[in-house]
Amino acid sequence: MDISYILNELGENREQYFNAIAPPIIQTSNFKFNTVEDFRAALADEYQGNLYSRGFNPTGDILRKKLAALDGAEDALLFSSGIAAVTVPVLALLQSGDEVVCVENPYSWTIKLFKDFLPKYGVKTTFIDGTDLSQFENAITLKTKLIYLESPNTFSFEVQNLAAIAKIAKAKGIITMIDNSYCSPLYQQPIAYGIDLVAQSATKYLSGHSDVVAGVVTGKTELLKKIFNNEYMNIGTALAPQNAWLLLRGLRTLPIRLEKISDTADKVIAYLNAHPKIEKVLHPFSKDNKDLELAKKQMKKCGGLFSIVLKDAGLDQIETFCNNLKHILMAVSWGGYESLIIPACAGISKADFDPTNNRHTLIRIYVGLEEPEYIIADLEQALVQI
Repeated sequence: MDISYILNELGENREQYFNAIAPPIIQTSNFKFNTVEDFRAALADEYQGNLYSRGFNPTGDILRKKLAALDGAEDALLFSSGIAAVTVPVLALLQSGDEVVCVENPYSWTIKLFKDFLPKYGVKTTFIDGTDLSQFENAITLKTKLIYLESPNTFSFEVQNLAAIAKIAKAKGIITMIDNSYCSPLYQQPIAYGIDLVAQSATKYLSGHSDVVAGVVTGKTELLKKIFNNEYMNIGTALAPQNAWLLLRGLRTLPIRLEKISDTADKVIAYLNAHPKIEKVLHPFSKDNKDLELAKKQMKKCGGLFSIVLKDAGLDQIETFCNNLKHILMAVSWGGYESLIIPACAGISKADFDPTNNRHTLIRIYVGLEEPEYIIADLEQALVQI
């Protein structure tokens, strides 16, 4: 399906809303029925239509069609946040006594889900090095029901072999799920490699304007309907119509935004690779990445997210560099118009900082829509301070 058709036309029945170019926000909590039989059918199977906006809503339905098509999936579910798009499906798929195999160091709240939350309900998680296929084989037991991936990782950027992992999982009847927020559907389509469920923080590239918190999961209708009819409806993490509309707006410019961001990131990375105060740049397409060939096979491009390590830097030097940036903002997330930075040490107490721990010294940079010269100048003046 052509991407221009998906972004500009799919699901947009304009004759239904006065031929408006932009779809309306259907800001309603519920929907009326003309007959008892129609009402009965809707109550019996809410997945099939609009009954109450805790489930589906017409504005969200347009967005669901587009996001499913972008991923090459049968359907999509919308969530009020990215972590809800991870947590709700996981809760729906697992029960007490089940086990999960998860790649090490995923998104922080995903770690909390598997490490702190699920054990309270009798679900065990084994964390492994996702770049080593043998570790998947060794970690799987008869109780394993889910393999959870994040490729690339969104701080240290390891990649996993999606096709090979999907093959291992399917042979054992295990469901696979991936956080694809780093790439977006434009740069990686895990379903094409056999992954069952694809989660994204729609807050990131899909929105693109830093004004929406949202999540999405795509996959086969049968699996999504199971999630919808149980935990999705019971927990109540649906996306509001206003936010669905903002995401529709963001999708219009997704290709051109990602192209600009990726091109700028390449120039900024080239500058940093040549800088004497930079020890290394972590990036899926870095020539030093041991899985570079795999990354380029699975991904079209990388977007604007990467990490750096300062040369011979301790906590003081890292803080001095970050505190002296004038235009690159210190904040969480990515995918918007503004460039951002996160030093890993911000999530660690000063007493626990270990300069020999590679993850403690990482500084993650997101390149936004500013001109590359503007970003590079800001990095340069801050690097001079250390």
